[in-house]
Amino acid sequence: MIYRNSKRALIDNLTGMTKKQILHRTISIENLRGMTVNERLYACGLIDEFDKAIQSDKVLAKKILTHLLVDEASIELILNSKQ
Repeated sequence: MIYRNSKRALIDNLTGMTKKQILHRTISIENLRGMTVNERLYACGLIDEFDKAIQSDKVLAKKILTHLLVDEASIELILNSKQ
């Protein structure tokens, strides 16, 4: 899987959950393509982590969205709308 190393880097930056919990939740990433961003965050149990990141760490928020296979244009819209 291409994203395995990137997921580990993402996991190292998240707080509030154990690394194992976050990895487990993002493993199913291939099955998320047909979902909305909120559905992807919910399905992976990352809504709270994302909400924290969007308020205090835009770089981390972008990493989360990238690992959930959100396209770059949508990521920019989401990040810019939360200012």
